[in-house]
Amino acid sequence: MLRVSAKFALGQVVRHRVHPFRGVIFDVDPTFNNTNEWWESIPEESRPRKDQPFYHLLAENETTYYVAYVSEQNLVCDDSGDPVDHPEVSAMFGALREGGRYDLDGHLH
Repeated sequence: MLRVSAKFALGQVVRHRVHPFRGVIFDVDPTFNNTNEWWESIPEESRPRKDQPFYHLLAENETTYYVAYVSEQNLVCDDSGDPVDHPEVSAMFGALREGGRYDLDGHLH
């Protein structure tokens, strides 16, 4: 079996490379693990490869909170130091540490 290592870690604050949202990673799939309908709904020219880690985020943008599923190639570190205001963050994580990572205290995994 091909072993894929993830670039980002649980509790890390990241932002999307293209779209205006950021979030906290709460789970990681070593490779794509969603429906083909989801994957095919992405425009072909921007569809990510399936053979890379995909991250589950407690995400936020200017207007709403939601759960996002994002490929590693589309994420970058969020170095702002700002907390993520998603209402589920406090249920899953402890304090935000310097460096943009939440403590895993209280994390369910």
